[in-house]
Amino acid sequence: MKQATIDDILQPGDRRTNEERARRVAGGFWRTFKRASRHIPFADELVAAYYCALDPKTPLRARGTLLAALAYFVLPFDLVPDFILGLGFTDDIAVLTAAIANIRAHITPEHRDAARGALERFARSA
Repeated sequence: MKQATIDDILQPGDRRTNEERARRVAGGFWRTFKRASRHIPFADELVAAYYCALDPKTPLRARGTLLAALAYFVLPFDLVPDFILGLGFTDDIAVLTAAIANIRAHITPEHRDAARGALERFARSA
């Protein structure tokens, strides 16, 4: 995936756009994560980023970037549709990697703790 495409996807958006993305992410994250988790080598970082994105204390620009990446992740049809075996999540991984790299400083120990707990619960329920 070209960097320009990733940059376009990661535009933080205005308040209304971010609220819409937050609803989409909150409603679809775990369902998509369940399908994608074996393809994502940084699942712990992804879940920590999810908690960071939904945290109102996270700076607006960082939240917007994460919400854009996570909204792209939960979309069932994107540049490479997720149902294509072996390739479906490669574009999502590229977008998520770029977003997390850009906002890593805003992922707090509290976000990481919440992610660890959620991943433990996820593993028990799977």
